[in-house]
Amino acid sequence: MIRFLTFLLLSLTVLSHGEERPNIILIMADDLGIEGLSCYGSDSYQTPNLDKLAAQGMRFTHAFSQPLCTPTRVQIMTGKYNHRNWLYFGCLDPREKTFGHIFQEAGYKTCISGKWQLTSYDPPEYPGSEQRRNTGMHPSKAGFDRWSLFHSEHTEDKGSRYANPTVLENTGMRANMEGKYGEDIAVDVITDFLKENREDPFFLYYPMALPHWPFNPTPDSEDWTDPAKRLDEELKYFPDMVHYMDKVIGQILKSVDDLGLAENTMVIFFSDNGTDGKIMSKMNGEDYLGGKNRTTQNGIHVPLIVRWPGKIAAKSICEDIIDCSDFIPTMCEIAKIETKPEWKLDGRSFAPQLLGAEETNPRDSAFFWYDPTPGWDKDKFSRHIFAIDKQFKLYSDGRFYDYLADPFEKKSLPFHALDERGIAAFSMLRSTIEEMMEPR
Repeated sequence: MIRFLTFLLLSLTVLSHGEERPNIILIMADDLGIEGLSCYGSDSYQTPNLDKLAAQGMRFTHAFSQPLCTPTRVQIMTGKYNHRNWLYFGCLDPREKTFGHIFQEAGYKTCISGKWQLTSYDPPEYPGSEQRRNTGMHPSKAGFDRWSLFHSEHTEDKGSRYANPTVLENTGMRANMEGKYGEDIAVDVITDFLKENREDPFFLYYPMALPHWPFNPTPDSEDWTDPAKRLDEELKYFPDMVHYMDKVIGQILKSVDDLGLAENTMVIFFSDNGTDGKIMSKMNGEDYLGGKNRTTQNGIHVPLIVRWPGKIAAKSICEDIIDCSDFIPTMCEIAKIETKPEWKLDGRSFAPQLLGAEETNPRDSAFFWYDPTPGWDKDKFSRHIFAIDKQFKLYSDGRFYDYLADPFEKKSLPFHALDERGIAAFSMLRSTIEEMMEPR
């Protein structure tokens, strides 16, 4: 008994100094499907830093997001499917507990730098806006000790996310932004946060602006040299934006390595939805159309890469299904934070897969409740409830697809024509939808 108490005391002492509490960095690209990364087979873009991240850690082949940004952001930050806590597009319910709150309450230093867009979205002239404006969660209430963000408050005040950006921080509006680039400002804040908190356990969330529309020049684009062209909008700039996304992620990884933090820091790269539908890329020699907004696979199939040297095997690949409700339970398990029943999480931890455990608990399916309305410019969308496994997709209205054979869902499969595998998948996916839609 005395030996056990001595061990427990020593363990608590170690934890109090942060030595066994790993740092976590979560990076989320804005509008990038799997065809955007060369390590997933892209022929259109070179992403050497993310390729290196994959070579140093684990790459997931079946990671899924919602088809649009706010649904994913609400889900990943709360660990719940959208029908549990959805308000409006561009708003996060201020009553929710975010992963910022969870890590802050656990004694972690917390920071968010990048894009918010969860406080207020509707412009004043939009019908019904008076009921929704300023009803979301403000970043000052989201559990982050340090925050520096584009689109923190009203949509009409958000300004540019790229050239000459508008950035709101804890201390007020960032001044002297003429000639600056938004993503560079975000990375500067992140670099300072890493330096200031290298002795403490930290949680850093970097929801990127790149490579979301508008398609503008980056500081590495030839047209950037002409200040009059820095806010020009043309599709030709999209490859430059992907390359710059990869570049700034490389800068963050270099800071982590140079500060000697790599071995105690888990870095996660994810994306909020598929690539913009105006973008046609090449992947593995074939055309791949961006699918943002769509519930087809090109709208929800996204990259997921995780690095933690010495803990996650290099060059490893995981084929298990992951969705964005899984991040909170996973990060909590890694950080030794006990999840609580009152959080009512929908996610499932994939920490065992990351750490190479012999026994894991993989998903049979992923569930989606997708309805980005109401909200300005979102009237064109409608509700879709569906579930997927690694081959099939079932909608709540009975439409059933083999998405490997029919990725754009051109023809629903009739139940009477299904083989044994199809019937089993249909039954399992129907059960998933029914179970998830049950009130809690």
